[in-house]
Amino acid sequence: MKRYPVTPIFIAAITGLAAAATAAEAQNVDTSEWICEFCPFEDGSRGDYFLGASSVSDDSAYLGNASGYDEEGVYANLDGEGSATGEKHRLRWVLEDLALDSRFAALEGGRPGSFDYRLAYRELPYRRFDTTSSVFAQPAGDRLSLPGGWDPQPTTTAMADQVGAALRPRNLESDRSIFDIGGRYLAGGFRVSADYRRQENEGVRSLGGSAFTNAALLPMPFDYVTDEVDIGLRYAMRSGMGSGFVSLGWYLSDFRNDNTALNWAHPFGAAVLTEPAGYALAQAPDNRYSRVSVAAGYVLPDIATTVSVSAAFGQIEQDAEFLGYTVNPEVDAEPLPRNSLDGEIDTTNYAFAVTSRPIDKTRLRLSYRYDERDNKTARDLWNRVIVDSLLSGSPEQNVPYSFERSRLKLSGDYDLLDTLRLSAGYERRDVDRDFQEVAEQTEDTAWAKLRWRPFQAFEFDIRGGGSKRDIDSYNETFAVTFGQNPLMRKYHLAYRERRFGALTASWSPPETSVSMSFAASYADDDYAQSALGLVEAEESAYSLDLGWSITEKSTAYVNVGVESIESEQLGSASFAAPDWVAENEDGFTTIGTGFRIRQIADRVDLRVDYTHSEGKSEILLDSAAGGASRFPDLETTLDDLNVRLAYRSSERLELDLKLRYQRFETEDWALAGVTPAAIPVVLSLGAEPYDDETIIVGLGFRYAMGNGAEE
Repeated sequence: MKRYPVTPIFIAAITGLAAAATAAEAQNVDTSEWICEFCPFEDGSRGDYFLGASSVSDDSAYLGNASGYDEEGVYANLDGEGSATGEKHRLRWVLEDLALDSRFAALEGGRPGSFDYRLAYRELPYRRFDTTSSVFAQPAGDRLSLPGGWDPQPTTTAMADQVGAALRPRNLESDRSIFDIGGRYLAGGFRVSADYRRQENEGVRSLGGSAFTNAALLPMPFDYVTDEVDIGLRYAMRSGMGSGFVSLGWYLSDFRNDNTALNWAHPFGAAVLTEPAGYALAQAPDNRYSRVSVAAGYVLPDIATTVSVSAAFGQIEQDAEFLGYTVNPEVDAEPLPRNSLDGEIDTTNYAFAVTSRPIDKTRLRLSYRYDERDNKTARDLWNRVIVDSLLSGSPEQNVPYSFERSRLKLSGDYDLLDTLRLSAGYERRDVDRDFQEVAEQTEDTAWAKLRWRPFQAFEFDIRGGGSKRDIDSYNETFAVTFGQNPLMRKYHLAYRERRFGALTASWSPPETSVSMSFAASYADDDYAQSALGLVEAEESAYSLDLGWSITEKSTAYVNVGVESIESEQLGSASFAAPDWVAENEDGFTTIGTGFRIRQIADRVDLRVDYTHSEGKSEILLDSAAGGASRFPDLETTLDDLNVRLAYRSSERLELDLKLRYQRFETEDWALAGVTPAAIPVVLSLGAEPYDDETIIVGLGFRYAMGNGAEE
């Protein structure tokens, strides 16, 4: 993790720069030279920059996720944006959070109608847990080692003391860096574009390592790199009959993993292997995807019709070398059928769309899309070794899944009156699969919508419809080969009937200072032919937004959102008919409010925003063996308050004071009290439910400079 602490010297620098800027304004210094003293953009250049510091009261993985404020301390805040224009060139740049792990910088420019370019860099911090710890030493390469003198025992209870002494903090987190460069060149009707993107993702995540009767959650280091290239050629034409375009494209994605395997020493005494051999798990393999595409479109203005077609052909390749069946020399494993997967998948995509207005008050849309994934990877028999201990005794074939998928959509609008519009649509989806329980699946969806706008300030929409997903048959024999209960129906492969509806209304009369909108949606799913699995689900959501312009300089708002999801699932503990039922109820409520007052005492702006969100999940279980029971509720609560006070000492200089308070708390029975040695046969990482309370105070100044700044 990269963090830049702020010292008192930096605080003094902020104060000094603010004083210098104020003095320059007082002496009428032309600050346009500060930003573009030597640049060639004579027509105009401007910049708006912010320099400050923020103090964070406590560590918080939740707050730090994506923001970079994950640890207690003081951070620098550096932001800015600006532009410069000349007779033949333009330039624009953006700088965000340069001193944080969430930094972003972008530069774009070009000559209008001739060429343009862009350059960008972004870092994205992902913070999962900062309460995890492990007995494994920091990895040397791709190996996790136990502390010297480790005494393996059959359970964590027996080695609780040495686990406690050996634990060291190991946060589950990662940092992603994205570099992007690209541009376009235009000549006549031709446009050539080229883009390159490189993503690097490095960090630590949790991975389970098993040794038959016991297991350890491993802090697995990873280091991924993905390079993407996208090149295109487009030609646009225009004639008396209409206008259109033709384009060609080539795309490449290349993924590389610097850690091809994770090696670790098992901490339990019952482990088959100990140091120095240890255990090994293969990691995500290197792979490559390339695609060639062609597209064309044409607009026929005389009949108000637009036609577009496209096709793409791609290939996925993966040929990373396999690990052996086992690293245990005591197991008499057979040689691998081949040393690498030599995997190859061909992808094909076709699309066609027509939009037309054949008569007044009528609009029609027709589209069709076809996708195919043809997995050409060879099949072989594999005799697995179970957790490096014993042969499975049952050779299995790898399953190269393939599918064909198509979607046909037809919709139309008709203006019944100037204020009333009727819309309707139909959609058909077909899926054909290989090596799955359902080979053929179809889904038909129909909907209708009525929009009423009796006057400019009011609009009302109501929409409803239904869908039916049907299957040719459920291959129970195929399911049994995968060790599944033949009565089980996977929810994405099962027969399903769905009914849905939605309503929205908005009102913003010009003669009043209040605006409001309301939205509601509902969906009900019925899996009537599923003996085991998900049998029904119901979802509803409501939202209300109110805005109030109190005066010309003050506004306020309130929004409320409520969502509910209920489902029922049937299961079998005896691998037979249903003997238990589980009911899940998830509820979420979010309330947001705030206000803004501009020009308090002519120079001060105040903005306050507050959000409260809470979620609750209830799981009720009723089984033939144990009767009715209930899991502990899963709960989350979030309170987030943001206050910003801005003081304008001049038209160019603004001093900012920011305050943020966030409280995030969860109740999760799967994590609460589960210390690393709490489960006798599992050495865990001890992640704790979130219980974070953080205060951020920020101080800084924003300065506008250049020819484009307000005078």
